[in-house]
Amino acid sequence: MTATSPPVKPPASAPRARVRVNRLVLYTVLVALTGLFLGPFGWLILTGLKNPAELAASPVHWLPDHFQWHNFADAYSLIDFLGYARNSLIIAMLYATLVTLSSAWVGFGFARLDAPGKKTLFAILLGSMMLPQLITLLPTYLIFAKLGMVDTYWPWVLWGLSAAPYLVFLFRQFFAGLPRELEEAAIVDGCGYTAIFWRIFLPQSWPVLSASFVIAFTWSWGDYIAPQLLLSTDRSTLAVAVMSTYVTSAGTPVANLQAAASVMYVVPILLIFLVAQRGFVGGMSTSGLK
Repeated sequence: MTATSPPVKPPASAPRARVRVNRLVLYTVLVALTGLFLGPFGWLILTGLKNPAELAASPVHWLPDHFQWHNFADAYSLIDFLGYARNSLIIAMLYATLVTLSSAWVGFGFARLDAPGKKTLFAILLGSMMLPQLITLLPTYLIFAKLGMVDTYWPWVLWGLSAAPYLVFLFRQFFAGLPRELEEAAIVDGCGYTAIFWRIFLPQSWPVLSASFVIAFTWSWGDYIAPQLLLSTDRSTLAVAVMSTYVTSAGTPVANLQAAASVMYVVPILLIFLVAQRGFVGGMSTSGLK
């Protein structure tokens, strides 16, 4: 009989090399995706730094010969930029705060309370997310016109108090994963469900609260249709002003000024996301965990 030789073991450096290759591939994909998502914003900044001749050039003039930094100053000074930004901030903060709290309350009810037809109501709630905003636009305007709320901020108050289906779903998923022993112990101590919500469940839901607030703020800050429909020029928002103010006497948009104003318009959203990104990511990841 011939002696069999023992199997040859791979060198210890082989797993390390494989890990380095995997990391290199992963980082390359992440950098490519980052460039893909940041590309439109970078092009918006470059557009805001060009002059009209460079925007009209054919073929495309990719980089400006001289950066037109004064476009940002002009975009700021041609309209009441701070006034419109203040209107947008008031509406967005008002709506985001109210809709976050109301959605948390509704989500708590769907997650922890039992009632006949609860599953049917929740299915209807989820189905309402598939309705486009344009379908409800005319009825919404007629209702607010009948109530005398056109050219006021009351529509955003009522929308905020009515909760949002997607945010209700987030809170419902989060609250459903909390231990049942928390509310049982509170009920033994004499707490009602209102006290349980405010004292126990809501303080535990900071990740989802942060995510919901950022989402709702972004919805309201970026909304163009509702302010254009319901508000006068003085009470309107920055989104409406950016899209309708920077035009020539013939009604042609001034693209470089619109781009410069759009960059300044996006900055608050970026700052809010950077400040709250840990809670935002945590809320989105934990809302579906039991």
